[in-house]
Amino acid sequence: MALKTKYYFVVSMDVSPDKEDLFNEVYETEHVPYLSAVPGVLGATRAVREPLRMMLAGEERSMDPGDEPKYNVIYEIESPEVLLSAAWAEAGERGRWPGEVRPFTTNRRHILRKVIG
Repeated sequence: MALKTKYYFVVSMDVSPDKEDLFNEVYETEHVPYLSAVPGVLGATRAVREPLRMMLAGEERSMDPGDEPKYNVIYEIESPEVLLSAAWAEAGERGRWPGEVRPFTTNRRHILRKVIG
């Protein structure tokens, strides 16, 4: 993923297993499209955690994700001010997300990153 901007906002969370299908449907068809349409949002990429085995210090290792959430989305944004806009606030409350999905999410994390290289 080539970044188009100097800022990205990462949202990560887990969801109740019995709501996982609804979560993915709403996130893909409503929530991400609504937030992606906000002025200053340049793109969004969703991801799901996978088991990790890798070579490290000359040996193969299984890496424990600890309490890292299962799902995340990376929003590429023009500046941190995008997250304070009325458009961002309104988009985040549209559709089925606030009433039918958000209450079943846990381990939520919101992180703003500035690209330095």
